[in-house]
Amino acid sequence: MQDLSRLLRPRSIAVIGGGTWCRDVIAQCRRIGFAGPVWPVHPHRDEIGGLPAHAHVKDLPEAPDAAFIGVNRAASIETVRALYAMGAGGAVCFASGFRESASETGDGREMEAALVDAAGGLRILGPNCYGFLNLLDGAALWPDQQGARRVGRGVALITQSSNIAINLTMQTRGLPLAYVVTVGNQAQTGMAEIAETLLADERVTALGLHVEGVGDLAAFEAMTRVARARGVPVVVIKSGRTAQAQAAALSHTGALAGSDAGARALFDRLGVAQVDTLSEMLETLKVLHVTGPLASPRIASFSSSGGEAGLIADHAARAGLVCPPLDEAQTAGLRRALGPRVALANPLDYHTYIWGDRAAIAATFSAMMAGDLAMGVVILDFPRPDRCDGAAWHIVIDAVADTIAATGRPMAILSSLPETMPEAVAEAMIARGIVPLCGMAEGVAAMAAAARCGAAAVHPGPLAVPAPLDGDSHLLSEAEAKSWLAAHGVAVPRAQTAHSPEEAAEAAAALGFPVVLKALGIAHKTEAGAVALGLAGPEAVTVAAGRMGGAAFLVEEMVTGGVAELLVGVIRDPAHGFVLTLGAGGVLTERLADTVSLLLPAEPDDIRAALERLRIAPLLHGYRGAPGADLDALVAAIGAVQDCALAHQAQLHELEINPLIATPERAVALDALFRLGGDP
Repeated sequence: MQDLSRLLRPRSIAVIGGGTWCRDVIAQCRRIGFAGPVWPVHPHRDEIGGLPAHAHVKDLPEAPDAAFIGVNRAASIETVRALYAMGAGGAVCFASGFRESASETGDGREMEAALVDAAGGLRILGPNCYGFLNLLDGAALWPDQQGARRVGRGVALITQSSNIAINLTMQTRGLPLAYVVTVGNQAQTGMAEIAETLLADERVTALGLHVEGVGDLAAFEAMTRVARARGVPVVVIKSGRTAQAQAAALSHTGALAGSDAGARALFDRLGVAQVDTLSEMLETLKVLHVTGPLASPRIASFSSSGGEAGLIADHAARAGLVCPPLDEAQTAGLRRALGPRVALANPLDYHTYIWGDRAAIAATFSAMMAGDLAMGVVILDFPRPDRCDGAAWHIVIDAVADTIAATGRPMAILSSLPETMPEAVAEAMIARGIVPLCGMAEGVAAMAAAARCGAAAVHPGPLAVPAPLDGDSHLLSEAEAKSWLAAHGVAVPRAQTAHSPEEAAEAAAALGFPVVLKALGIAHKTEAGAVALGLAGPEAVTVAAGRMGGAAFLVEEMVTGGVAELLVGVIRDPAHGFVLTLGAGGVLTERLADTVSLLLPAEPDDIRAALERLRIAPLLHGYRGAPGADLDALVAAIGAVQDCALAHQAQLHELEINPLIATPERAVALDALFRLGGDP
């Protein structure tokens, strides 16, 4: 394979085809200031876009470093073959009609396979993609308009959607874009490999990804390790969050841990900050470009309005940011700077007493930033430059720059509305080391994401990556499922199976009353009326079994003294790995929807931290004088569930314990479901 950097940092470009898009590529090369030769190729035209055309790829003066192929899909395959034969560096395959349209064309997958085969060692982006912009060196294999311009350093954007890429280049937020790359079908070259190549460029300060599907999990994980080693933070927005990872989930786990839960668990594990909107991604990249990851979620807010102070306090709390109360040193410094008439707090409404006084404003900001804070944010909406005079507002920018110089702390200026941060003002702030945040909601989300980047822990082990699992699936009986779990150290109730109401009564007497009776072969027993608790004698067992019907029963000891009931499940999510879901269990699983997801393998500290994030966590510690759970036993039980899942990962579709009952002395699996692939 050719080095991908030859394609992304070309010294010569061939443009193959005669459509409007090919002329646009030539125009974009001129506009971006590409310094090398651009060679159009067309069999029947003398010139394209004002440049002399060559009749065939083989007629080019030399093998191009990069080629834009703007011909139909069949011709694209032959063109790729010719480029490979002559030693070209790589190509953008613009044509559609490949795998993305297999259901319409009938042969899209075969055509894409033929394209990859023809490429050999030639690097190709796509097919079905727009190409890329290199705004550092000045190269544009880009068949449309774009709103970016050359920079000396900046962030890299990679997206699976060409239209989203166009839209991102039109941002007016002051964010310097170093690369914009579209990947299309990723037939040969995937997003992770492209990202690794861009990460090798020291001028790239942060990486933003728009992901529809992660694709190669191992490659994505490796890429994030490269980013971490280089100190380049990664931000991602993923679409398709409502799709479920399992099309026909039998367990609560399958319903609760869909593809969004798997994706979030993946990105958390890899130290990637996930955001929900494109605006949040751009604003987060801006924070990371100027300051890097934030050391903590602790911020200070300044405004000359109580209304703005209230709004940002609400936004910050929802996003997980902390506006800590003032300490004595901050209070004393602020009182000296503001006098006796201003109520001191964080967020701070500093009123307008010091408006226009650069020294006083800087003294106020510096006094606040003497505390334990990761960032200070000044709320400031600039007047419309076409109708108003904003000169007085620029004094605040100067004061913020003075504060950075005096305290060494990161500072941002945030406009409550995106449109009240002019692009030229934003660019000037970045040049002075100030983060210009456009929009209160987006700006607060960006600071929270930057804090998550700063808090990301390095996970020591690689992911358990699911191999393809074909064929039908089957359920183990509950008794079999518990036997498998017990073999890996999960505590289960003492139990016997029975095949009639009379046998069930005998088994109960042998175990000792009270007992639990369950009809076997039913996934959700409580909803189906197939479970009876606290049966105190043989007659009660016989009556309950007769009411349930069925051919087989499980008779178990009644576990008492439970502090909390939990759901513990693992599903095979081909897109993200094996997803471990922890949550409120029992009959309240759906009602509470209180879950946290991790990817396997998880460390004991990860499991303990996940339990602390549940809303039912107070129950585990003992609520209102009640005894707490044995947390060590609970963590060990969940770890044993993980061990069982990994031991059977070649077959595992999903497993679920619901509930895992936590007591002050132990954790016991009261119900279990195992769904496996392959033959029973």
